Amino acid sequence: MSGAVIPASIGAAFRFMRDRFAATGIETPDLDARILVEWATGADRLAILSNPDRSLSDEELQRLSDALERRLNHEPVHRIIGSRGFYGLEFLLSAETLEPRPDTECLVDLSLKYLTPKQDQALRILDLGTGTGIIAISLLSRLRQASAVAVDISVDALATTLKNAESNHVASRLICTQSNWFDLIEGRFDLIVSNPPYIPSADISDLSKEVRNHDPLVALDGGDDGLVVYRVLAAKSADFLKDGGCIALEIGFDQRDVVDGLFAAKGFILIEAAKDLGGNDRAMIFSRQE
Repeated sequence: MSGAVIPASIGAAFRFMRDRFAATGIETPDLDARILVEWATGADRLAILSNPDRSLSDEELQRLSDALERRLNHEPVHRIIGSRGFYGLEFLLSAETLEPRPDTECLVDLSLKYLTPKQDQALRILDLGTGTGIIAISLLSRLRQASAVAVDISVDALATTLKNAESNHVASRLICTQSNWFDLIEGRFDLIVSNPPYIPSADISDLSKEVRNHDPLVALDGGDDGLVVYRVLAAKSADFLKDGGCIALEIGFDQRDVVDGLFAAKGFILIEAAKDLGGNDRAMIFSRQE
């Protein structure tokens, strides 16, 4: 515990938290402090800058004090807040859900590139390992005729997905199903989409404390080579795709060639691959060979 006393004005509180974060080696101290002060006080950046002497209430001071302790213990900012934005929408987080990453937006982009020309049809989407539901819900928010089945083995994750579907006004078109990947799934789909665990087990200990101590291990650990789930998806997806259907996947930055090989061996062809904001291979979409 830091034993720190947060200054009683909003500007001084921001500077104090920023400096504590910087001294602890947190990578983005200014951004983290600003987000937490805005969240705790309801003030936006302009309000903080224009009225830095505004006094904080006892409730605001307590929220900031709690947030400071949690962030100094490397709990991610958005887990402290309890939600994170993704693809223009807001998503609640929970203990058994992966925190959404901006890189996953390229998987949504790639999926929409395939689905949008068919958007007047009653498209069916299967989102495997849905977590917070970011992929399925982002797709449904832009494809008004589509429906989705969101699958996860975690009851906590599915409860979070349902709340996010309700808050983003797509719950009537989304079904949550508890299943270990395809085990309890029936029917066929226009698109199967997944951001599966893909980090090799031996690499988990090298992840930042923010990730390894707060994201669920089951959503990170892809087995000895990081490819355990990709083998399942390659082997079974054809049984759940409509004619002309596709499967879109997020991958690790160095997994494009090996994932391509796994799917090619099961009769799939790569339609397109996409890079994330850092220029790394991050998403792939496959179709079945005719």
